[in-house]
Amino acid sequence: MNRFDYVRPSTVAEAITAASAPGAAYLASGTNLLDLMKGNVVRPSRLVDISQLGELKRIDKLGNGDVRIGALVRNADLAHDADLAHDADFAHDFPAVAEALLSGASAQLRNAATVGGNLLQRTRCAYFYDPASACNKRTPGAGCDARGGDNHQHAVLGWSEACIATNPSDFCVLLAAFDAVVEIEGKAGRREVALEALHLLPGTTPERETVLAPGEIIVAVRLPATARAFAKHARYLKVRERNSYAFAVVSAAAGLVIENNKIKQARLALGGVAAKPWRAHEAEALLAGQPAEARAFQQAADAALREANPSGDNAYKIPLARNLIVRALQAAAQGTPSRMPALPASPFSSVPGVLHDA
Repeated sequence: MNRFDYVRPSTVAEAITAASAPGAAYLASGTNLLDLMKGNVVRPSRLVDISQLGELKRIDKLGNGDVRIGALVRNADLAHDADLAHDADFAHDFPAVAEALLSGASAQLRNAATVGGNLLQRTRCAYFYDPASACNKRTPGAGCDARGGDNHQHAVLGWSEACIATNPSDFCVLLAAFDAVVEIEGKAGRREVALEALHLLPGTTPERETVLAPGEIIVAVRLPATARAFAKHARYLKVRERNSYAFAVVSAAAGLVIENNKIKQARLALGGVAAKPWRAHEAEALLAGQPAEARAFQQAADAALREANPSGDNAYKIPLARNLIVRALQAAAQGTPSRMPALPASPFSSVPGVLHDA
């Protein structure tokens, strides 16, 4: 590990000033960053420790019905929050939030990892993590060893010759589906970006992963009041190579508003298929006005993956994603379970399951 300066600011403004220097990086819990530093994948010259900024640790209900989640709220705390998750008696406003969060990592990591860190975690591409491999994301212009290597886990949507890595987050897929907004603060002041627009596709500049400018910091994520309309029919499903402690091969967040067995509104996003959470707008439009049944779900799945294309040995991901979309929409149509499944987000979990905090 290289030598670096360590700064612990007492305000967001101080943090932005400290992190605006070339080579600086924000440090919250470090569940991803410290691994990257130990592996010599990233070499920040300054760590700006924001873990003590209490103003970023709040969950607030706003007057317009939105819920504002501070960037330093722990994943486990958010998943177990009584107003966002659900228990045996009543499905609350954002039940799929807990399902997505509890499907990621281990309990120990969820107790440490933060919401902001979850949004900004780096790809788990093995070639990105190996300094001996060519990686345009790590070293622009170096090439992409994943193109001719072990790439069965890589992107089938939005990839380029420069990079075929995928975004690893479960939570971001759920947030993209339900129109979450990211609050960002920097030297130029505060701005807001739709979660769907936060991450960038690789194109010719895969090293630029988000719209954040140098020194900018995510201060909060807002779940809009409109997401409450989907509370009775919202699910997150995730296929992985083992049923726990694994990143998604493919995942899907689905939400429906159903009236008289017809879909009034639909939300659908995919994970594990691209460098960003993939919102399926065309599929959502096709579902509106259709009966909540398998034929409509299949048509939506076909539309969501119309532009899908293998980037290597991962053609299997396309039918896998298609089948998972159908299954996620079917699960959403059946209704949000009153209890968290025993294996959150697993398509193999029995529903109803057990309380996630039992």
